[in-house]
Amino acid sequence: MDEFIKDLQRALIRSDVNVKLVLELSNRIKKRALEEKPPQGISRRDWFVKIVYEELVAILGGEEEPEVIPKKKPYVIMLIGVQGSGKTTTAAKLAWYYKTRRLKVGVIAADTYRAGAYAQLKQLSEKVGALFYGEEGETDPAKISKNGVRELAKLGADVIIIDTAGRHGYGSEADLIDEMKKIAEAVKPDEVVMVLDASVGQKAAEIAKRFHEATPIGSIVISKMDGTAKGGGALSAVAMTGAKIKFIGTGEGIDEIEPFRPKSFVSRILGFGDIEGLIERMKALEIEEGDLEKQAEEMLAKGVNMRLIYKQIRQIRKMGPLSKVLKMVPGLSMTLPEDSELEKVGEEKFDRWLAIINSMTYEELEKPELIEREKNRLRRIAIGSGTSTDDVRELLAYYQGTKRMLKQLKRKRSLLKKLEKGEGELF
Repeated sequence: MDEFIKDLQRALIRSDVNVKLVLELSNRIKKRALEEKPPQGISRRDWFVKIVYEELVAILGGEEEPEVIPKKKPYVIMLIGVQGSGKTTTAAKLAWYYKTRRLKVGVIAADTYRAGAYAQLKQLSEKVGALFYGEEGETDPAKISKNGVRELAKLGADVIIIDTAGRHGYGSEADLIDEMKKIAEAVKPDEVVMVLDASVGQKAAEIAKRFHEATPIGSIVISKMDGTAKGGGALSAVAMTGAKIKFIGTGEGIDEIEPFRPKSFVSRILGFGDIEGLIERMKALEIEEGDLEKQAEEMLAKGVNMRLIYKQIRQIRKMGPLSKVLKMVPGLSMTLPEDSELEKVGEEKFDRWLAIINSMTYEELEKPELIEREKNRLRRIAIGSGTSTDDVRELLAYYQGTKRMLKQLKRKRSLLKKLEKGEGELF
């Protein structure tokens, strides 16, 4: 338990989660892990991971994606955040997102301090096809915002987005906070949205606290999630303000914004991979989960041959090795041996392997063992596929490793079923 907690703390701190929050989480997770009992057949470490996942997702408001479509019109969104967080770009991205949902969108340039802010937002608005309001030369952002909301509402805007300043000229941060208050009082926005740079790190909680005290934050947009930052600071901001993350910016393009997915975000913070992303890639490949489960069940029931390996490689080459398929079978994800042959296959080998399998006879496809026993078959296949005999041997080794792993899984699965029925013992 102590080793697991230490590993978890290191992972969270590396992902920029606030130290205080890391300690609070650690205590909650440790308490649950010691008091709750894992189901039969699940290792204690996997059980710990499940608890960690549930606790982090709970902080983010649960597994459900946030509601992003406004329930009233016009809906006024006020963007706040420090300089460099990406507010202006986010304003354009939100405008694009809502416009593609057939809503009429207007944006207001209320940043009167950053040079070029007015021109940048105007240009982005034209690119997106959104209504634009600004008063070049006017120095009162509250006045601009109030006038802008009124004028854009007259033009029939369904969603109105206000882009505010991230700094207050040469004044103090207190001046900026005071300005946020004045704008909020003037327009009474339906939602105050904080834009938070994914790489802001440990400062996120402190920044969120200060802004939240001035103008209660309703939701958060994480920008610049396309970089190396894992965005753990946003978790701290959520915990500090109670606000939910609504959107994440996934790139520099105007269209690179998407509703927040708690599961994917937690997976990224912990380094578990992107579960939701895997499902999206499956859809892109037009592979139904049910089909994959059916094929994996077929492998377990009938065994494996080169025909089946060929079929699987063709379908999931963009998703990874065959272990991805087997892990989708209920009851197998927790029992797949670590460092198995299926985990060692890289995408770069797939093309060579497909060529090798295409050079096999019908008999060899059904009984690959024949190739191992007769060297002339090995040489013929290598020449016919334009590969080497070592490549052919590597595929055969993979085939044998897959067969061994399937036997292990069958035995484990059989044992789990007996245990569920109370017919077997672990020792």
